[in-house]
Amino acid sequence: MVIPQYAGRTVAVLGLGKTGLSAARALRDGGARVLCWDDGESRRAEAEALGYACVAPSREAWADIALCVWSPGIPHSFPQPHPAKAVLDSLGIRPVCDVELLLTRCPDAFVVAITGTNGKSTTTSLIGHILKAAGHAVQVGGNLGIPALELDLLPFHGTYVLELSSYQLELTPSLNCDVALLLNITPDHLARHGGMDGYVAAKRMIFANQHQPATAIVGLDDRYCRAIADELTRRCDQTVIGIRADGEEPGGVFTLGGVLFDATEPGDPQEIIDLRTIATLPGSHNWQNACAAYAACRARGVAPQVIAEALRSFPGLAHRQELVAEVDGVRFVNDSKATNADATEKALVCYRDIYWVLGGQAKEGGIESLREYFPRVRHAYLIGEAADAFAEVLGTAVPHSRCGTLDRAVAAAAADARRDGHPGAVVLLSPACASWDQFRSFEHRGDVFRALVHDLTARGAA
Repeated sequence: MVIPQYAGRTVAVLGLGKTGLSAARALRDGGARVLCWDDGESRRAEAEALGYACVAPSREAWADIALCVWSPGIPHSFPQPHPAKAVLDSLGIRPVCDVELLLTRCPDAFVVAITGTNGKSTTTSLIGHILKAAGHAVQVGGNLGIPALELDLLPFHGTYVLELSSYQLELTPSLNCDVALLLNITPDHLARHGGMDGYVAAKRMIFANQHQPATAIVGLDDRYCRAIADELTRRCDQTVIGIRADGEEPGGVFTLGGVLFDATEPGDPQEIIDLRTIATLPGSHNWQNACAAYAACRARGVAPQVIAEALRSFPGLAHRQELVAEVDGVRFVNDSKATNADATEKALVCYRDIYWVLGGQAKEGGIESLREYFPRVRHAYLIGEAADAFAEVLGTAVPHSRCGTLDRAVAAAAADARRDGHPGAVVLLSPACASWDQFRSFEHRGDVFRALVHDLTARGAA
């Protein structure tokens, strides 16, 4: 995508990861003079090799900029703003992220946006899958991994399906979704948002600027989202649809015992599909994702039977309870995307006789909230920085080993599971931690796990 609005003007790009370089390219191709900066020397060298000028932020260097594209991972308020924020404040310029450029480039596009602490990526991919199955022109990206400005320019009738993090929401002031989804809120990124109130406020921004006939879809399984849904309903600015993972919701979309119902039309709720028959959507958390995707696609005009058929063909996502292999009755499941305890809980409830690989950089609260699931765990294998702290929490309730690295943990878990011979045993990578102490990303961690499992499988066959 090319951004022509700043042709002949100077713009700044702060942060030179995937989204930053994508924005720099789109702006330069549109005729802008681009000044780049990243605190990492290797990132600056990469940008300079691509022909970009790297200039440290200062009042003098940035005096004539018309725009600053700010990478969402860089703090602009809490816990300590990057020094470039003071420069922008002195110039009266508000930082924005690449999603803002997409929206201003395509003001007439139909936008479906998804946020929440957990389930964003699955729901985003599921909506894209359903819309494609229904014959819609659709592009899927954002926080999911494809930068917004790497998406194709769609025709007038096309739909952008965007996963948005709380960081991105704070940097997208023009956001005006045709369909906005808030799945759930549990404590996460609290230091970055100055506490829970700031985090909730950031998530709520997905509904900013919405007016009829826009649709707001809100998960009602936690108190933060219920309060937001009540506020939106009182405001009457958009159509509000509540979703529940396991419990009836009059006027909404919900599941009972794993069966999805649509109660948005007058009359009795309409039974749509038994989600328990879909192997790629296990557990009540995925039932909530399915309800959200169903409600969003109905708001886009897709027929219920088309949605049901598309749900059945959903291939699932890598790193989200991904079944990597089954060897001698032992399943190996890659849930590397579970970077906090709430996400790991979703996996623990789905299995018994678990050989649990966990650890990394711990999030707020650690794994204290998972104690009720400890009886499901046969043995825990601890890796990364959190190993000692997690060992203390597991105590005598769960046998555990400090393995240190993922390769040792997988080898030990596989050997123990094979030796014990429990039917349906699962070697589960669900770390409840960020990955950055030992890996480049949760995807890298999951890829390494997958490779280790395939190596074990190959050696076992030999």
